[in-house]
Amino acid sequence: MGILSFSLVVVCIIKMVVAQPATDPNEVAALKKLVDYWNLNDKLNLTIDPCNKDATWAPENENPRIACECSSTVCHINHLKIYALDISGVIPRELFELKELMDLNLGQNVLSGPIPPEIRQLSKMQYLSFGINNLTGPVPHELGSLTKLVSLSISSNNFNGHLPTEIGELKSLEQLYIDSSGLSGPIPEELSNLKLLHTIWASDNSFSGKLPEFLGTLTNLKTLRLQGTNLEGPIPLTYGALTKLEDLRIGDLSEGESSLDFLGNYASLSILLLRNCHLVGELPKQLSSFSNLKILDLSFNKLTGQIPNSFQDFASLQYLFLGNNNLKGELPESIISPNLVALDVSFNSISGSLPLNFAKVGLKVNVVGTSINSDNLYDERASTLLQCLDNTKCSNIATSNSFSIKCGGMKQVSTSGIRFDDDSEELGAASYYAGSDNNWAVSSTGSFISNPNGPQSIAQTDTQISGTLDSELYKTARTSSSSLRYYGLGLKNGKYAIELHFAEIQMEDTRSWKGLGKRLFDIYIQGERVVQDFNIQNEAGASKKALVKKFEGNVTNKILDIHFFWAGRGTCCIPVQSTYGPMVSAIHVSKVGDEVSSSKSDKKRVGKVVGIAFGCAAGLLIISSIFYLWWMKNSAAHQRIYTGSPTKALTS
Repeated sequence: MGILSFSLVVVCIIKMVVAQPATDPNEVAALKKLVDYWNLNDKLNLTIDPCNKDATWAPENENPRIACECSSTVCHINHLKIYALDISGVIPRELFELKELMDLNLGQNVLSGPIPPEIRQLSKMQYLSFGINNLTGPVPHELGSLTKLVSLSISSNNFNGHLPTEIGELKSLEQLYIDSSGLSGPIPEELSNLKLLHTIWASDNSFSGKLPEFLGTLTNLKTLRLQGTNLEGPIPLTYGALTKLEDLRIGDLSEGESSLDFLGNYASLSILLLRNCHLVGELPKQLSSFSNLKILDLSFNKLTGQIPNSFQDFASLQYLFLGNNNLKGELPESIISPNLVALDVSFNSISGSLPLNFAKVGLKVNVVGTSINSDNLYDERASTLLQCLDNTKCSNIATSNSFSIKCGGMKQVSTSGIRFDDDSEELGAASYYAGSDNNWAVSSTGSFISNPNGPQSIAQTDTQISGTLDSELYKTARTSSSSLRYYGLGLKNGKYAIELHFAEIQMEDTRSWKGLGKRLFDIYIQGERVVQDFNIQNEAGASKKALVKKFEGNVTNKILDIHFFWAGRGTCCIPVQSTYGPMVSAIHVSKVGDEVSSSKSDKKRVGKVVGIAFGCAAGLLIISSIFYLWWMKNSAAHQRIYTGSPTKALTS
């Protein structure tokens, strides 16, 4: 190449560089203020143009990330991601100077305050996420101006008030994430305009009124989650039109009976969870036609009748939860599908025997509270205890007036001398375990659906637990995604003092977004709810801090039932997926009457000791007095001898 040709190439390159458009100066100024405000200078060094394609923040997988769209004359910032970097403070108004934004992700931070009404200025926005922050105030109706929105997430915040009706203007919306956002009131009917919606997460809100029938018109829905709300049944028949559903979770309805008549042609359904919905009627045979169903949870309802033999067609089924219903008849052998991992039929009027193939490797079964003969599944002691819970056979169990359990951990003696039994066996999605001394048992059911390989039935930490002299007692805990029950067995009838030990060892209380999680669950004693929406961390005042809750319970049939129940409330995914549900560190139960008798007995023993001591002292005093009088008498006589007549004495 000649010198002239080379020079021309250099000139062309220079012209290309010079001609490369720069970012809109107003946007650059606004972005710099945002970077300063959120203290991101070490991650976004804006000494170069924000839209420089060679910048470290330009690649798609970077965080933080800035991306742009450029014309021949100017570049505009259309993508801003500042995700899980713990930025704090309010949302600065400078953000709304970036009017060309199409994708804004500020999720998993600790932003506070309201969403400013200036949000309406981002009219080109398609993907907007404020999920997992500490935002407050009402959800602004100005969001309805963002008519190009495809995805909106405001999950896990502390908003108040209703979901604005203007959301119904977002006719391009496909994904709506509003779970754990603090909303209340009815779900606005204007959502029926959102015909493109395929995902709705709306659990853990205080929505009121009946389940909306209009949701059945959103026929593109693939995922619908409505657990832990104040909504009422029945489940509308219109939901049968949602034939594209893959994940349907409705739970914890406040009232109103429902049936399963609404079930449609759910050929794509993988998860069907209708737990605690006041379901009545029988199990429809068509359930087995859902060929892709992997998880079926119909527990804690009022279902009647028998389990259909057609359940043998559930080739894909992995988890089947039918516990706490009114089902009857014998358990059909055909209920076992090739891929079945867990089966819960506890607390039903089901009888018969478990088929031998129930003992196959990996299958977890819970038949507590049934009349099923489980000899081929459990040892003799466990089988006896199972029948005891059905009130049919308790005579072989020795009577007791106390029990103590180290939930989720090895046996331990506390500083006060209480011996807590070992409870360290890993429980599956449907399990029952009997204590070694025959006087207690534990029953657990439920699967962490979103993260089955994540949190298990035992939580543990190496961190020191504050607020106690027994830190080791709280470093492990038993957990569950649904229902966790402990039973005292063979107890003498009477009143019992119940101490429940807690410490939140999974959720953090740092200033990070990881500290924004909320664990809520209910506590029942002998079937009566004694605490609703119990939050360990809030009551203890911190994570990794011990808390003891004290209750009383009456035993009339040798059994004490302590039930920890997740009612769909609290966050699901902070600090990791599937962090929710009940958690308990230890249990100590003792008979109140025996404690009083023991106290009186101790006082009597003390009285006897004091009496004996007093008697000994009195006796010693009497003896001393007698000796003193004797001594005085003899002393006086001696004085008369020595002082009466010295001469006589000397001459005697």
